[in-house]
Amino acid sequence: MASGTHTTSSSSSSTRIIARKFHLGWHRFVPFLGYHHVLMILIVVAIILLSLLLAGCSSSSPLIPGIFLLSIYYQGYEAHPDTAQVDYSFYGALKSFAGNAQLQARVGYFGICVNPDGGSWLCSNNATALAKEVSVDQDPLNLIWLAAQFKDMIVFPYLIIIAIIFAFICLLLLATFPGWHEEEDSEGSEREVKPFPSRPVSQIALAIIFISSIFVLVSVLWQHTASVAASVIAQDFGNGVVKSGVGSSAMVMGWFSFTLLIIVTIAWVGLM
Repeated sequence: MASGTHTTSSSSSSTRIIARKFHLGWHRFVPFLGYHHVLMILIVVAIILLSLLLAGCSSSSPLIPGIFLLSIYYQGYEAHPDTAQVDYSFYGALKSFAGNAQLQARVGYFGICVNPDGGSWLCSNNATALAKEVSVDQDPLNLIWLAAQFKDMIVFPYLIIIAIIFAFICLLLLATFPGWHEEEDSEGSEREVKPFPSRPVSQIALAIIFISSIFVLVSVLWQHTASVAASVIAQDFGNGVVKSGVGSSAMVMGWFSFTLLIIVTIAWVGLM
């Protein structure tokens, strides 16, 4: 009986020792993941998302054609009549003119992807080159040209490019911040300390990430508004023949990137 009690006590003691070692090991590891490291991770994620957003429709690689701002495609459906339409019969003639076309055009910041017949995607930043790969029957209403006009006249990627550069500069500044290290106190025992970062560097990093987040906000807001407006106009003009839509993945990437950058900005203001 005494032996069983001794065995149980030893087992319980061993368990407590293991748990204490695990707790101390975890406690020593976590402080080395500083506050600025978390902000750096958020910035890296935002940079990756914005880079993917800019790369949308730039090549026919897997998943890239799925990142688009605007999609315009042929699809027959019943035209919607309206009292403001002077000649409703026009849409019947339009449907006859479109025939059996099923081409789909997607627009990104630096390219256009075309799917002429439901097969593979053809992507290029040159709309003329894409038009040469398509027959007249596949694009009778010149949707490729319409997509090119949207990309050239409305899409503006350069604020996002500047925002990525600013975010990267902020990332480099955060990487210079001091981390946790061990020092001996007056009694000779080691303790973990972390000095405060330079205040001027902190202010510069805050200003840069704030400007970056504002640039992303303006770009994403413009992207969203312009894409929705172009989608509505294209579908209404091709009433009964053409449908269009806004790329949900591109919108999610843009707004989520802005959210991450604004979280970093607010968190940094709170730290200062």
